[in-house]
Amino acid sequence: MLVLSESNSIVKNFIGELRDVEIQKDTMRFRKNLERIGEIFAYEISKTMTFSNQKITTVLGEKNTQVLTDFPIIATVLRAAMPLHVGLLNFFDKSDSAFIGAYRGVHDKSEHFNIEMDYISSPDLTGKTLIICDPMLATGKSLEKAYHGLLRFGIPAKTHIVSVIASDRGARFVKARMPECKLWIGDVDDELNEKSYIVPGLGDAGDLAFGVKI
Repeated sequence: MLVLSESNSIVKNFIGELRDVEIQKDTMRFRKNLERIGEIFAYEISKTMTFSNQKITTVLGEKNTQVLTDFPIIATVLRAAMPLHVGLLNFFDKSDSAFIGAYRGVHDKSEHFNIEMDYISSPDLTGKTLIICDPMLATGKSLEKAYHGLLRFGIPAKTHIVSVIASDRGARFVKARMPECKLWIGDVDDELNEKSYIVPGLGDAGDLAFGVKI
């Protein structure tokens, strides 16, 4: 697991603005900060990927360089992760995409809920590098369901999971239940409240990015 906020970089500014209740009122800036964090994740993940030699021709000569061999498949949990998806796609610009409609069902009296998944589309994942992005990793249940849903489309060679804010419990859940996946996290919070929302977190990322849903 790699946590970006554990070392000093500009990503701390972007995460701080995502959390700030005053800056959150600017929905365009909220989306832009998610997008910029997605770009930073893409850069960091690219360091782990395979590159091959290629000769390119400039106007003045030739140069041996290295280029990314296979672009990853980028999978997004709708709807909150869309700006994060765009950021990853800005860097992995030849990538194909997958989309998952996964969400929390109705909470019962004891605040228990099931994860509902009513939509999934994906290209063939066999032997590919897969990146699953979801800005909030609370309990980890929706990510687990999304991941196993995606496996119907093939077994990837490597899977990366990208979240901006994770709870400590959610991160531990994913590492225990999906040990083959590498976690990339912006920042980690210690607490989940009785409704399993991350505290202090930042609120509902989907609502903040796209407006309050009914």
